[in-house]
Amino acid sequence: MIKLAQQAKDESVVQASDTSAENWEDNSEFSSLRQLALLQAAQQIYRSYYESNARMVKRPVGVVINQVTYRGKLIFSQKPILLFQEIFIPLNEIESEIY
Repeated sequence: MIKLAQQAKDESVVQASDTSAENWEDNSEFSSLRQLALLQAAQQIYRSYYESNARMVKRPVGVVINQVTYRGKLIFSQKPILLFQEIFIPLNEIESEIY
């Protein structure tokens, strides 16, 4: 019984890590409304950064958003490491909806 519980736990860990690493475009499990809300949150974060840093010394590659709290961070490295509840939204997706 303990062995079965451990196996189920291991499988859930694998599933959790698989879903957190999915790309924004490839993530089909979210509804379009949820994607829109996440995109709007990312746009707001990027817009705040852009307005406060008009010269933009370094251009971000995207925004990482927590799917539960909608809090996010600008990402300046090419390959962000995501936590379980996070999703990466590339800058080209954010800018295409702003302009």
